[in-house]
Amino acid sequence: SETADVNRYKAGEIDIVYTVPINQFAQLKKTMGDQLDVSPQLATYYYEFNTTRPPFNDPRVRRALNMALDKDIIAEKVLGQGQRPAWLISQPDIGGVKLHNPEYASWPREKRIAEAKKLLSEAGYNETHPLVFNLLYNTSESHQRIAIAASSMWKKNLGVEAKLQNQEWKTMLDAMHTHNFDAVRYAWIADYDDAATFLNNFRTGDSENTSQYSNPAYDEALRNAAKASDTTARGKFYQQAEDLLGQDVPAIPVYHYVRTHLVKPWVGGFTPDKLGYYYTKDMYIKKH
Repeated sequence: SETADVNRYKAGEIDIVYTVPINQFAQLKKTMGDQLDVSPQLATYYYEFNTTRPPFNDPRVRRALNMALDKDIIAEKVLGQGQRPAWLISQPDIGGVKLHNPEYASWPREKRIAEAKKLLSEAGYNETHPLVFNLLYNTSESHQRIAIAASSMWKKNLGVEAKLQNQEWKTMLDAMHTHNFDAVRYAWIADYDDAATFLNNFRTGDSENTSQYSNPAYDEALRNAAKASDTTARGKFYQQAEDLLGQDVPAIPVYHYVRTHLVKPWVGGFTPDKLGYYYTKDMYIKKH
């Protein structure tokens, strides 16, 4: 486990810890801050909706939950390792392309919540008829902490009841691929440094598209991006695709990942790239 790795690291048995447990991060930052390596990673954590059955076959409901989720609090307070709040499924800076957030991401929190209430009310939900759904996540302390935070924000801001449901990883994947869920925690870690690695998952009929989202304009934007002859043109089509995701919200982006490692001072050449890879051929041990 991650905790066992930290204990072995402290005992001098190992020189690198690959992932620092969230609940130990603040303490380790105080006591071993100079050995803590935090680097951004091309990965996004999100809540995906089953868009083909109520209540999430209505984009107003999906958009409302996205707007009423305080992502800054999740990134900074619940996690607090340097994760960035996410409003894009891909990343703001990926493959040489800069993508911008939907307009509502820059609104004051109160304005977003007011708009979310309006959307829910238009969709037929109110105090006497509240929105109730199951939020599924795979068993893990950090997923549980984030789900508790998200459900309490939705309850407080919108009167929505998200019932938490946890399953082991394989069981959850099975539920996703048989479309037996309301909303589910998922994440995508980039296979390569280009927005397509994230965005292709929401194409109509894609094997990874467990949300069953389908928008011909979205599919066309990605086809055009694949044919684009240069980065600028490709970026324009990726922006179109992200704008549609921001409007239709088949999934709520929650945060962009960081990698957290502990590295002994005598380890040289440890420089993970954006994909989280580091090469042992570049690493060496300094005299100590």
